[in-house]
Amino acid sequence: MKRSDGRKPEELRPLEIKAGVLSNATGSAMVRMGKTIAVAGVFGPREMFPRRLQEFSRASLQCRYEMAPFSTDERARPGPSRRSREISMVIRNALEPVIFLHEFPKAVIDVYVDIIQADAGTRTAGINAASVALADAGVPMKGLVSAVAVGMIDGKHVVDLAGNEEEESECDLPVAYLPGEGRISLLQMDGNMPKEDVKQLIKIAIKACEQINEKQKEALKIRWMR
Repeated sequence: MKRSDGRKPEELRPLEIKAGVLSNATGSAMVRMGKTIAVAGVFGPREMFPRRLQEFSRASLQCRYEMAPFSTDERARPGPSRRSREISMVIRNALEPVIFLHEFPKAVIDVYVDIIQADAGTRTAGINAASVALADAGVPMKGLVSAVAVGMIDGKHVVDLAGNEEEESECDLPVAYLPGEGRISLLQMDGNMPKEDVKQLIKIAIKACEQINEKQKEALKIRWMR
């Protein structure tokens, strides 16, 4: 099977990852998955204000996801939306399991994810960028989180859905994976799919996440050698 962009079913889009792209952030990263571009900036750990929001035994992880108004053909409305709030929560839930939050009681770690160009897979690109940005900031972590969306088109399981493929696919299944621990931190599905197909999709998603993880580590090595 050849896809509309010429890829094989289990082939990722062209992937580019850079760490340390923002001078004013504690840590930062840029991830380009095909035409989708995500930039993440991390600030902290720092003391949480107002103090009534502090958690005494651990740091709070705050994530904010937004799409730039110019990121799609139709101008996105500025400011938070129901979708952006939902994806912000998804990103936080995907990242929390790998961060040693208990090392920073009463603190906050702010993660900002901005999509500057969108062609599907924005939440997974955002997770990949945020994970590298956290590592770039020196935040203690068990490992990196890697994410990709998978689906099924014309009976074939496909990885890393591009824009037009989200509409063609029988489901959109974003997966975030922790290669260092061999477990999943995010699993969502939009659509209906038999159990056996879901199992196969998760299998190819994990394989793709392992490839992404290698690119994430490579970007950090390049950053640290500067």
